[in-house]
Amino acid sequence: MIYKKFEDMELSALGFGAMRLPVTGPDKKVDEAQVAAMVKKAMDSGINYYDTAYGYHGGASERIMGKVLKAYPRDSYAIATKFPGYDLSNMGKVKAIFGEQLEKTGMDVFDFYLFHNVCEMNIEQYLDPRNGILDYLLAQKEKGRIRHLGFSCHGRVDVLKRFLDAYGDHMEFCQIQLNYLDWKLQEADKKVALLNDRHIPIWVMEPLRGGKLARLSEENAASLKALRPEEAIPAWAFRFLQTVPGVTMVLSGMSDMEQLEANLATFEKEKPLTDTEMTALMAVADSMMDILPCTACRYCISHRSCKLDIPSLLFMYNELKVNNGFITAMGIGALPEDERPSACIACKQCEAVCPQQIKISEVMEDFVERMKGPVSF
Repeated sequence: MIYKKFEDMELSALGFGAMRLPVTGPDKKVDEAQVAAMVKKAMDSGINYYDTAYGYHGGASERIMGKVLKAYPRDSYAIATKFPGYDLSNMGKVKAIFGEQLEKTGMDVFDFYLFHNVCEMNIEQYLDPRNGILDYLLAQKEKGRIRHLGFSCHGRVDVLKRFLDAYGDHMEFCQIQLNYLDWKLQEADKKVALLNDRHIPIWVMEPLRGGKLARLSEENAASLKALRPEEAIPAWAFRFLQTVPGVTMVLSGMSDMEQLEANLATFEKEKPLTDTEMTALMAVADSMMDILPCTACRYCISHRSCKLDIPSLLFMYNELKVNNGFITAMGIGALPEDERPSACIACKQCEAVCPQQIKISEVMEDFVERMKGPVSF
């Protein structure tokens, strides 16, 4: 396992993300037994950073990760969680929510605690002193219930800068969406430059773009294989991050043991990209630009007035645009009428919490129109 220095700590370069834990059954409950087995494998292999959040898996992630990690010495791992400011109704509840998080996880202290999802929709509320979020979290740090305070940001560069200008003196790290597709698409390159200029260590979320960078077209995969025949396609996304200056922690939301083992193999050794390899990877990114930036975070699911599995539909929409619709047609055909794009009622509640600011109602309307056209087999 590769380790990175952070203040007085040695952190595994690969962090265990708990947003996409393995699930089981028709109700998709978290498979606690499989989580326990994966955490054991992770611990045995040197991963010492575990990232959860208040809203992951409908609130179950914090409870399960706390329960599973209790089996290990407290000084053998770091646990991170977040204040759920992606939901504006939580802004005045920091004390109650923080107490609930301690109780759910069974922890006395959070090693890392974050302002969650700083973006355009909540920057005003996060910075409003009347909500008392920063003051309360700094007080918890003073009491020893938070060791390191930071934030995650899905917002544009100007939002990131504004947050740093206001709270940067108190922020020890910043978690951003960073991968080779978003390097230009979401101006991640400018965010990296800004954070490096402020000497703030970078935590990475969505290194595989919700799995999209684990599955490339045959043409793109072949161009990369020609340069590194032994490298798995998902590993290219991690090698890219090993090339980016300032990256300390890479979080991966692994849903099964196979994904965990593959990532562990990648993080046995750093293999940053050469200039030639970086050019080839950027060409792959350029060829993928005409897609929606959904990362399957599933915030939209908790804020909707319909039965749509929005992340799955957005994935199928991208497939429709890229692959001419055969796979999408089969997927949509298997859904009940009230779970198809045509069932969208355009309430836009899901749009209000989308970190990527996707106009979901407009996408669903376009989805319906595209499905009326001919399908290529």
